[in-house]
Amino acid sequence: MALLKEFKEFAARGNVVDLAVAFVMGGAFGKIVTSLVNDIVMPPIGLLLHGVNFSDLFVSLSGTFATLDEAKKAGAPTINYGLFLQAVLDFLVVAFVMFLLVKQINRLKRVEAPPPPSTRECPFCLTTIPLKATRCPNCTSELKAA
Repeated sequence: MALLKEFKEFAARGNVVDLAVAFVMGGAFGKIVTSLVNDIVMPPIGLLLHGVNFSDLFVSLSGTFATLDEAKKAGAPTINYGLFLQAVLDFLVVAFVMFLLVKQINRLKRVEAPPPPSTRECPFCLTTIPLKATRCPNCTSELKAA
């Protein structure tokens, strides 16, 4: 019974719930980025490279096939370097978007100035004393006003 109570407390903590929400949002964001890369970024790159479709770039390890689909239907082992390049591009887009997001969040954070000091050191005995003190309570030296 105590274990169940402990688990409820753990699951109800803000950190666990925040992590779950972040995980779900990350999955949804990943789909958006994949669509951005596949449907918007890659076609112009393919056009610049004279119609190359990155998802069709592969090396067959047995036999010669015109497309990746033909090789998969035949059960041939392939090295799909085009899909790998597309995954790297997905990562770079996600990393860049996250960089911009964190940069904006950091910019929006208020930079608070440290509070002005309320104490100073006595130049004679190095005791910490109030800023407005005119005599050190420790060594009784007369001090100049701060």
